[in-house]
Amino acid sequence: MGTVFDFKDALAYRRWMDDPRNTAVIETESRLMMEMLAPLSTDSALSIGGYAGSRLAPFIDRGINLTALDASPYMLDLLGEYYSNRIELYRGDFEDLPFEDNSFNHACLITTLEFVDHPEKVISEACRVAKDRLFIGFLNRYAIKGVQRRVSGMFRKTLFNRATFFSVWELKKYVKTVAGDVPVEWRTIGQLPDTGGFFKDKIERSRVIQRFPFGAFAGMVVTLVPHFKTRPLALRYRSKGHTEIVPG
Repeated sequence: MGTVFDFKDALAYRRWMDDPRNTAVIETESRLMMEMLAPLSTDSALSIGGYAGSRLAPFIDRGINLTALDASPYMLDLLGEYYSNRIELYRGDFEDLPFEDNSFNHACLITTLEFVDHPEKVISEACRVAKDRLFIGFLNRYAIKGVQRRVSGMFRKTLFNRATFFSVWELKKYVKTVAGDVPVEWRTIGQLPDTGGFFKDKIERSRVIQRFPFGAFAGMVVTLVPHFKTRPLALRYRSKGHTEIVPG
């Protein structure tokens, strides 16, 4: 299963999300997700892992039918406070989602795989319940910011002590193993230090810059092949009716 956030973890996460210094980062990550996923207002989406937090706001604003699942009741409480009754909440296991095949148009894993034991199983389940696209947002192993997070974890206790960082190529390999040869697109953001400003925002929006594999946050969209359930088709048979007695 992996790490299940307790009360202290959820409180620390909420403080980070509510810190005004992180607002620009959250907005940039949310914008990347919506640009890559391109959901319609009539679509449905599942967020797996409560770590998405306020990044899910664009789904709500667009009127998308949104569902979230997490193993931690504290993270679910946090989402409930953010979105009130505008989101359906479920408690469950990421590796065994309680939904039918193709239940949602899209599924999202936003900084979720960093805290699970079996990423390939979680990706497989996300691909099963989504029929259009899967978005994976993750902390980039090869980003300068990622190195800083790992180093800081050596000297003080943080959430990142329990996190596994991935590269674009590692996640792409996981996806190909699970979903086969499906279209995969990736981009990264957070190439520059966490300082605001017009020029930084303009650079971060550049598609050319986003193709550099060293941004702090990476987004990957997987275009899925829908799963179809099959069942035996009963063939109606009409007896020809014999007038003669069958010897025997």
